[in-house]
Amino acid sequence: MKIALAQINYHIGNFAENIRKMKEAIHHAKSLEVDLVVFAELSVSGYPPRDFLEFQDFIAECRKALENLAAECTNIACIAGLPVQNPSPKGKPLFNAAVFIADGEVQSEHHKSLLPNYDIFDEYRYFEPGKNPEIVEYKGAKIAITICEDLWNVGDNPLYIEEPMEQLMEQKPDLMINIAASPFDVLQAQKREEILRKNALKYKLPLIYVNHVGAQTELLFDGGSLAMNNMGDVVQKLKSFDEDFAVVDTAQIAQMNAIIAPLPEKMELIHDALVMGVKNYFGKLGFTKAVLGLSGGIDSAVTLVIAAEALGAENVQAILLPSQYSSDHSVKDAEDLAKNIGTPYQIIPIKDPYYSVEKSLEHLFKDQPFNVAEENIQARLRGLILMAYSNKFGHILLNTSNKSEAAVGYGTLYGDMNGGLSVLGDVYKTDVFALAKYINRNEEIVPWNTINKPPSAELRPDQKDSDSLPDYDILDEILYLYIEERMGPKEIIARAFDAALVKRVLKMVNINEYKRYQTPPILRISSKAFGMGRRMPIVGKYLS
Repeated sequence: MKIALAQINYHIGNFAENIRKMKEAIHHAKSLEVDLVVFAELSVSGYPPRDFLEFQDFIAECRKALENLAAECTNIACIAGLPVQNPSPKGKPLFNAAVFIADGEVQSEHHKSLLPNYDIFDEYRYFEPGKNPEIVEYKGAKIAITICEDLWNVGDNPLYIEEPMEQLMEQKPDLMINIAASPFDVLQAQKREEILRKNALKYKLPLIYVNHVGAQTELLFDGGSLAMNNMGDVVQKLKSFDEDFAVVDTAQIAQMNAIIAPLPEKMELIHDALVMGVKNYFGKLGFTKAVLGLSGGIDSAVTLVIAAEALGAENVQAILLPSQYSSDHSVKDAEDLAKNIGTPYQIIPIKDPYYSVEKSLEHLFKDQPFNVAEENIQARLRGLILMAYSNKFGHILLNTSNKSEAAVGYGTLYGDMNGGLSVLGDVYKTDVFALAKYINRNEEIVPWNTINKPPSAELRPDQKDSDSLPDYDILDEILYLYIEERMGPKEIIARAFDAALVKRVLKMVNINEYKRYQTPPILRISSKAFGMGRRMPIVGKYLS
């Protein structure tokens, strides 16, 4: 049997476009005499539809779109994903379903059994777990159809009591097909492949796996759909971060050569994921142009390069907003970068507006010493000007803060934390530097002076980040252990970190939770990003 893997960038709720792409894949598959086309989890609706699932009209539109798709499946079959009604009055109102379509109509439904309810996943909010899975018989083959998490309950520490594949194995399938919506993080592709290999080896069956690709606001999907033989060898692999299509003949899968290719290095993955994230965020919202504040520092420099790659340099407006504390070399570095990539830029000094605000507050501040209040006035003036430009010209403002700053609250609400999208909010400062060097791998794009100079917010004379924060090499290690690894202070201190420093850093993280509640969506590239995957109380006492 010839099976097509159709890896598509879906758009949540855009039924017409999703079905158009799926039909296009079916037509292409027919021209290649394919028997079965496989699409991803919730392909009809897009993933994750979240509370759209609470609208009966949304579910009805899904069903209508499915009927449209089914009409194309003559002389060919397909597997697609969508939410379907639970006919029982008990339990959640919907199932997360894979449908098998042939002869122009739905032949069977297969409900997802294992519903993830951790990190960014919230499927048990909407879906009832499937029971009693059954195989499909088609073209003389018995097919075990599973949905994403249904294959992740293998290994030494199973998360769920039930094992859908064990039930399906009782029906003696010849082939496993898994349709998925597995989001990207820098380690996920490797983990995903290991999980799939464990299934192929455990059940001694070939495996077809089709994943989403593209960005849905903060969630990034890297694709990487594949076919494995029953020895766990990858014999077909689709692109990462791009739509793709491939055909596998199950009669030949055992004889196909294993694909042995090293995984891309970390900075390449992060770079490609962020470029895709920016491109899709703008494209799916219907915007084409961005604006950002370009300071001459490393964060805004890297953000500008990524945005220019995603949208085209001519579509990104850089605005330099120097104050009386901005160094000449910072302004020059910013100008050099803009010229290197061909981005338009404007220089709007904030010195005079700052003095005007300072004068208006003079009777209130009186003889109080200069402190963070005056620093924040500068940041908020910059935010005001950038938002004014955004409003006037319809450009989305890109936030340039990194994960290290967001973690410890080293940013100004309604100032440098403004924006419609946070590009680097899940990238630690040390990785921002590494990302800049990756960008410069073939030629100097980010000025080397920007990369080599000590980081500074330049909000007071001779200011450096190290005046307020530990060195980023140390800070980022502590933050990673606390945020990604969820270690408590005793465990981190046991890693030979200074006890007082650890307690200080963790306290900063916790007391600044209120700021992170007010940040723009953050493109997720780690296993534990700020936002929907990390839910902490603002008024909690732990480590405060």
